Amino acid sequence: MNDLNSEQYLIIICSLVVLSYVFSIISRYIRIPSVLLLLFAGIGLRYLSDGAGQSIAFPARLVEALGVVGLIMIVLEAGLDLKLGRNKLKLIRNSFFSALVILIISCALISAVLYYWLSEPLIKCIIYAIPLSIMSSSIVIPSLHPLTLAKKEFLIYEASFSDILGIMVFNYFVADEVMTWKSLGVFGGNIILSIVLSLVLSFILFLVLAKTKLNIKFFLIFSLLILIYAGGKIFHLPSLIIILVFGLMINNWEKIPIRKLSHYFPLNQVEPLRHLLHSITAESSFLIRTFFFLLFGFSIQLDFAGENEVLIVGGLIVLALLVVRYLYLRFFLHTNIFPEVVFIPRGLITIVLFYKIPENLMLTTFNQGILFFIILCSSIIMAIGMLFYRKGNKDVIEEGQFAERGDIL
Repeated sequence: MNDLNSEQYLIIICSLVVLSYVFSIISRYIRIPSVLLLLFAGIGLRYLSDGAGQSIAFPARLVEALGVVGLIMIVLEAGLDLKLGRNKLKLIRNSFFSALVILIISCALISAVLYYWLSEPLIKCIIYAIPLSIMSSSIVIPSLHPLTLAKKEFLIYEASFSDILGIMVFNYFVADEVMTWKSLGVFGGNIILSIVLSLVLSFILFLVLAKTKLNIKFFLIFSLLILIYAGGKIFHLPSLIIILVFGLMINNWEKIPIRKLSHYFPLNQVEPLRHLLHSITAESSFLIRTFFFLLFGFSIQLDFAGENEVLIVGGLIVLALLVVRYLYLRFFLHTNIFPEVVFIPRGLITIVLFYKIPENLMLTTFNQGILFFIILCSSIIMAIGMLFYRKGNKDVIEEGQFAERGDIL
């Protein structure tokens, strides 16, 4: 790789983007999420490079940084996709409690599996269990276009809530003090502060977006969102709430019950901003997802597939995820459970949080192959489930950025 010139680097990078685009088109027909195809492509590229005698290594921080930016883009894209209203209250309530209850029970079961198998401190097992209990919005949200509108909205809300709740719980358990009245008070205060900040900062961001006279302003907004997220992480605030609220505010501007805002920012001015922001967000998240999953796939070695510990522990965890999700959807929501039950993929947020586990809280005997096994197996289960789902509408396109065009190919 060191022998390549700048033109060859550009050829490789652009070819990977084209490959991702092709995967998005192919996934329209085979119903396998394009991010899963990217993951397997990364694994394949790793074996090709090893076979050619090329030793290529990417910094873990690079993958982590791409994951963080991708997470912000995906949550913002989710907010820009969701419409609010009185008729949505039941949907929001059901999706919130689905994300919360499934997260808690899954975390308890995974902690038990790790605790009894590894015989390490329970608090460390819980910290490892939390990322594995979070539904991956980076895989779920781009895979929803074959579904009906009701199923799509439920899973978008659930995946977004799962990310936000999972990060909040993870930040609590990696803090210096846990399971005390003081720590619980600080945790609750941070949530209230984040909700207040989300409303204030979302309005400030909208002012910047609407009143800036320069044509170059959307990536300024993205930079500010990343700064807000990073600042929130430093102060242990669930800053993803701010990202989600900003997207919801832009997409539901006409429902804000403040007449002065409607006077200064009429809907005919907001609508073009909304459309362009949605388009740029979809394009950006597509690009970031492409390189994140390719690089993560490149870092995976399938040698763990033959290890009994990986197969047993990983298999038990995946089984626990499926059983918990089935029982909750079947007996608490009393809803049609297919294909919702197979939406158990673990991905970007799980990987990002694993990178952020403090060294003093790491499990010394944890096999990283378990993480790779769970990510691959849970994604494959979702892909197989989608193959058997039939909506009845043949115009099914996976990626949001392709949904506005019916004449592609």
